[in-house]
Amino acid sequence: MSKYKTEIPYGMLDLLLLRTLETMGTMHGYALARRIEQVAGDSLQLSQGSVYPALIRLEQEGWIETEWGLSETNRKVKFYSLTKTGRKQLLTEIANWERTTAMVARFLGEAS
Repeated sequence: MSKYKTEIPYGMLDLLLLRTLETMGTMHGYALARRIEQVAGDSLQLSQGSVYPALIRLEQEGWIETEWGLSETNRKVKFYSLTKTGRKQLLTEIANWERTTAMVARFLGEAS
């Protein structure tokens, strides 16, 4: 395991959660966090203290919805799924991220 973990820039967690739900379908919070870490290739570690408040915020925005169910270990957990509004928001989040990374790339290019 890598000694150093990447910190997520503000707003990026929403993008990662929405995209994971779009790609994987309905999931519970723990599985969502582990899937994001898996795709990040061991460079990211998410805590419950960041994932669950983000999921609550996304639900309040109407971008995801929840339903109670049983996990693989027969524990009662909330399952999260993307709403139609959430799919639209994901496109907005992707566009915002692309603009931000393009801006940073311009600054980094100036240093060369």
